[in-house]
Amino acid sequence: MDTTMHDPAHLGEVLREYLPEGMSVKEAAARLGVTRQALSAILNGRAGISADMALRLAEALGTSAEMWISMQGAYDLWTARNRPRPKVRRIAA
Repeated sequence: MDTTMHDPAHLGEVLREYLPEGMSVKEAAARLGVTRQALSAILNGRAGISADMALRLAEALGTSAEMWISMQGAYDLWTARNRPRPKVRRIAA
């Protein structure tokens, strides 16, 4: 178990905080140049944020792409560390 981070929020939850209150998913998707389905998948925790989406979010929200990629990487690592994995043996000494 990873003890450095406890059950981090999915990036969709974080992204929701950045979107203006009352803005529809359809409008936000149009402004980002993606489909409503693609943005909805992120907002509802069914998809992660790609490098391309990180660049779009940075431009649209005045953030950095590195911030989004860093948060996505941390979330992915936490998720991987907290699910069963097969035994791995060293390849090189």
